[in-house]
Amino acid sequence: MKNNQTFTITFTKQNGESTTRKAKWTDKCREFVAKAGYACITYLDLDATELEGKDQYRMATAKITDWNIK
Repeated sequence: MKNNQTFTITFTKQNGESTTRKAKWTDKCREFVAKAGYACITYLDLDATELEGKDQYRMATAKITDWNIK
């Protein structure tokens, strides 16, 4: 993904709830595989950043279902 690219990410929380967030890729973001073997992504959550007034980074995992980026 390119730096400063915005996107929408949809993933399933551990409680089974589907969540969609507006996000942005920055130099602090990354994709990696956890020691347990599932994919992870760290992203800048634009919705939370707007509410909090400072950068709010989040992590989504493919532990339950794969995430979807649009």
